[in-house]
Parts: sequence; C-alpha cells; structure tokens
Amino acid sequence: MIYGYARVSTATQGRDGNSLEDQTTALKKYGCHEIITEAFSGKTMERPQFQSLLEKLEDGDTLVVCKLDRFARTAIEGVQTVRELFEKGIKVHILNMGLVENTLTGNLILTVMLAFAEYERGMIVERTQTGKMVAKQNPNFKDGRPKKYTTIQIEHALSLLSSGKSYKEVEAITGISKSTLIREKRKRA
Repeated sequence: MIYGYARVSTATQGRDGNSLEDQTTALKKYGCHEIITEAFSGKTMERPQFQSLLEKLEDGDTLVVCKLDRFARTAIEGVQTVRELFEKGIKVHILNMGLVENTLTGNLILTVMLAFAEYERGMIVERTQTGKMVAKQNPNFKDGRPKKYTTIQIEHALSLLSSGKSYKEVEAITGISKSTLIREKRKRA
C-alpha cells in the first residue's frame, strides 16, 4: 500500500507549496492510497499522526512525502527513522528527491539532504532572532502577541460562560478562542 504524509507547522502555513492542500494534491497525483495530514511542528518527531502512520506501515508498503523537511528536521532523527523503515521492508519516496534506496549511495544522499534541512531550519531561527534584536531597538517594541480583546469583550465572554453557555457557543458568539477563555477564567479564579 502507498501511504502519503503531509505536514504543516501551523494550520495557516501555506507558502512555497507547503500548504496541506498543495501537499495532498501532489500525493494524490502520485497515487497514494491513503494520505495522513497533520498540523504539528517539525521540531519534534513526537507527532501523533506520524507516529500512528509509522506503526501502521508494513513490509512492502511505501511512505511518500512531498519534501524532506515535511518528514524530519534533524539529520539524526530522519536517518534513524528511514533506517527503521528500511529494516521493516518499507520504501521511502520523497517527491522532490525521488525514491530513497537502502544502499550506501541512498543513505549518503538522505543524510546530506537532511543535514541541509536542519541547516535551513537553523538559519530561519537565526534570522528570526536577529530581526527581533533589531526590533527591540525601537522604544515602541512589545514582545509577544498583541492583545486582541478588550477587557469588556473578555468580561462579556466570561459572563456568557457563567450563564451556562458552552465554550464552543461562546467562541462562536464572541470570536474569542476556547484557550483564551480558559486562560482568562484561570486568572480570575
């Protein structure tokens, strides 16, 4: 069986062909029988959908991903995962690279490509930190997310909750997320 795996770091990510829709389209075009999607950070291999997929794969199956950085961010974890898949008789196909073979050359290419993916991730973090340091020079700089809701809006949402409305209903009425409401409710407890 051919399984596809598509991942974005956030549900709203969608540039450079990395959106879930773009990845899913490419995986369908390839001929994947089942496609697993996930919005989860690539910083960790502890992604629930990915772990579930790895347990499901059997001898003779093929795992297909669009790009290497959707699969793994660090060379060590990526190579380890691919080797474990090879040991189980599973093929790995990375659409922008090709079929990764269980040969010395295939392992070399995989290791080099994963190292580049890890390097790219490090460069993104470094540029972000540099940009933040420059922004902090501005006296009006405020770190963190901007405050979205006024005190009146939060109070209104909390009063709706205490009147018996569910978090889902309050979120639909006010537009304030459940996590924000829970956080605000805890502050007042």
